[in-house]
Amino acid sequence: MSNEHPVAVVGGGPIGLVTAIGLAHYGVPVVVFEEDDRLSLDTKAGTILTRTLEVLHRYGALDDVLRNAVRVDEIGELDRATNTSTLSVRTGDLTEDTRYPFVINIPQHELEPLLREALERKAPGSLRMGHRLREFTDHGDGVELVLDGPAGEVRQEASYLLGCDGGRSTVRERLGITVEGKTLEERYTLVDLKVDLDLANPRDYPYLAYFGDPQEWMVLVRQPHCWRFLFPLGPGKPEPTREELAEKVARFIGETDTVVVLGTNVYSVHHRVAGTWNVGRVFLMGDAAHLITPMWALGLNTGILDASNLPWRLAWLFRGWADEKVLAGYEQEQAPVAIKGSGALAEAARANMGRRTDGVSLMGAGNWGNAFTRALLGVRLDVDGDGDWSMAKSGDAPVPVVAGDRAPDLPVFGPDGLTYLHDLVADSFVALHFTDARRQPEIPAPTVPGLRHYVVSRWDAPHDSGLRDRALFDPADRVRRRFGVGEGTVVLLRPDAHVAAILPAGTPEEVTAKYVGIVGQPVLSPT
Repeated sequence: MSNEHPVAVVGGGPIGLVTAIGLAHYGVPVVVFEEDDRLSLDTKAGTILTRTLEVLHRYGALDDVLRNAVRVDEIGELDRATNTSTLSVRTGDLTEDTRYPFVINIPQHELEPLLREALERKAPGSLRMGHRLREFTDHGDGVELVLDGPAGEVRQEASYLLGCDGGRSTVRERLGITVEGKTLEERYTLVDLKVDLDLANPRDYPYLAYFGDPQEWMVLVRQPHCWRFLFPLGPGKPEPTREELAEKVARFIGETDTVVVLGTNVYSVHHRVAGTWNVGRVFLMGDAAHLITPMWALGLNTGILDASNLPWRLAWLFRGWADEKVLAGYEQEQAPVAIKGSGALAEAARANMGRRTDGVSLMGAGNWGNAFTRALLGVRLDVDGDGDWSMAKSGDAPVPVVAGDRAPDLPVFGPDGLTYLHDLVADSFVALHFTDARRQPEIPAPTVPGLRHYVVSRWDAPHDSGLRDRALFDPADRVRRRFGVGEGTVVLLRPDAHVAAILPAGTPEEVTAKYVGIVGQPVLSPT
């Protein structure tokens, strides 16, 4: 076997689909096996954060999602007893950080078909429904899968196997990987209702609102075609009937014309993480690696961070631009984010919602920092393996960028006109040389596979400078000021838009050495 075989993704939920879309975006052959014969219709996750929107944009799968969603620029926190606001997080303050200064609400059962269509456009026929993984064997140079398909046994040779098959992952079980953590006694009850709270019975709550209460907190979400309510269900309490749920909602929202229950779901609350995420040519992703029950929308969106990190690494390997060293960074970077980052944020959110004092608050002063954190833009990855990572930012104004941060997505003017930083790196590492274009600095043409160089300057490169095709015009030093870097600094960006390194006075040779240190020695042909 070799890397000529496709990457096999087991699990056709949102994480598996986005991962497969990402692989197809990079030109990596992929096949997805989903156990069920149809996509889920269950009432599940419903809020997509800004960072996920950026990932979907990079993979060319965002437009239809936005078209079918409700966009929200305010996340409200209120005290249920007094019905007064305790915090209003306004994501509109993120315009110097992202093209998408908002979050969106869309039910998972409406999101999944859109992702399926995006995958079909990029990799026709790659999604195989009704295929249950029975066993697999890692041969060292490839993985052989045995599945039960609609017509009987199916065997598939794959270069790598990605387990995106949820909290009860067959892939994880077959690897013998233990899961550490806990399942809370409390469960969550989710109900979708058809009720008019905009016109006939206006409530004017933010379209994403968290109502804290020591007895019974509640989350209110305006979905495209209904309202969603989320309540805690105490230990040992039976699952409420639809009538009881309707009565519970009525006690909260008051008298209305009509309330129709569209769907309900009761699920357990987990904080469980796999002991390791990678064995040989097999990787765990999403809930298979970290089952963190959503609070502040940290379930699905944390999994999307995995789907942002691993595909470009596999692409570099498939293209011969890297050796297998490039894959080691996946677990090193993502595990702290899931275990201590999203997990800690979810615990803090639950404590805050229940008005408990034993939780640690990760929200600080300043709307910008709170919005940056809640939009999942504050993730700093441990790019150097030194334990320096984070999930939260604070303050009233943007802070300088450091290694591991997600780079701000600002406009610049390149050889072909207006572009954005995240579009520049969508399929390449990019070195940004912040220096005066008038002085005609040494900016090399692409010679190292997967790495491009640009000079970034408030002085446009003249046509006779020899830099026109490698220059980014930055009016008023907007990009440089947002990065918080000085003259001569080189910032190396990765394809997932995270900052790989900041070199205070980097030369092209130093940038190349740093790049090779990240991806390993390019082999220039598939292994």
